[in-house]
Amino acid sequence: MRLAGLDLSAERSGKNSDSAKPVISKQGKAALRYALVQAAMVASTSNPTIRTYFSRLLQGRELERGINLKMKVKLAAKLLVIAWTLMKSKERFKPSCFSG
Repeated sequence: MRLAGLDLSAERSGKNSDSAKPVISKQGKAALRYALVQAAMVASTSNPTIRTYFSRLLQGRELERGINLKMKVKLAAKLLVIAWTLMKSKERFKPSCFSG
């Protein structure tokens, strides 16, 4: 997550620490982050299982400003974790990891 710059960070200093909102750090490889977000954009529209998962993420928050891109970044982070786990365990992708 850190290598892709998708880990969360928040500026927390002084009186504003209670209201600090976490954002992605963007400290990692920009090309990797770009590729993951693009993959999330394609997957959220073309794969039925991932599209259902993405719809559940957006459910009730459709009117929030910028929520679509935020949830695609969250989906990109999940795709990265799944890809890393699959490479480590040498398993095949099972869509069931998106249902639950």
